[in-house]
Amino acid sequence: MATTSDTLALLPFARRYARALLGTQAAGDAVVARAIGMRLDDVPPQLALYAAITRLTAEDGTAGAIPPLSRHLLLLTAVEELSLADAAMAVGLDPAEADRRITFAREAVRSAVVTKVLIIEDEPIIAMDLRMLVEDCGHTVIGVAATEADAVRLAAEHSAGLILADINLGRGGNGINAVRQILTRMEVPVIFVTAYPEDLLTAEGLEPAFVMRKPFDRFMLAVFTYQAISGGYVPLP
Repeated sequence: MATTSDTLALLPFARRYARALLGTQAAGDAVVARAIGMRLDDVPPQLALYAAITRLTAEDGTAGAIPPLSRHLLLLTAVEELSLADAAMAVGLDPAEADRRITFAREAVRSAVVTKVLIIEDEPIIAMDLRMLVEDCGHTVIGVAATEADAVRLAAEHSAGLILADINLGRGGNGINAVRQILTRMEVPVIFVTAYPEDLLTAEGLEPAFVMRKPFDRFMLAVFTYQAISGGYVPLP
């Protein structure tokens, strides 16, 4: 049985999973709040929390070509970095069926629609790596902004289908502030990138729906991109 301290330590991960699944902070956090009260003592605490969220959202999830439970498996393995066996336990499937479903989901992600991406990142080397990963996923980079002002300007000049934003822009400001300014003029899905995602998953105020931790690989980026684009959600008012 999970203790209160166990549950508190796991909340940021549960919020990341639920928000990425449902596409908004409010929807994700509401599901997590309900999941905390569910008793699933036959599995480890972390899997129990993921399992409760899965049960509460088994028929939900953003629209797209991947069925709900397959999306759950995809997020649990690619984003939460569970083994396939643990992810299968969390969604209530036997390993063979889970393997079949996640194979389909991965193929769907690889063949997903591509879009135009604006990158907000102040570190040149990281920005270059991000550009390469984004382009390797098949997307087009319309620009790289190192400051809030550059981000707002580039967003106004180009029609982005997705924004990939770092949080801390050093002297150039803050990625969340830049995104807030952009979203007053247009609706576009946003993925925030940070080395410390738990700092943005406290549910204490307005927070992003999609938060990707550093470092990440090509497939993790592809999964987040698929979720953001297929849902088309705007993460911050």
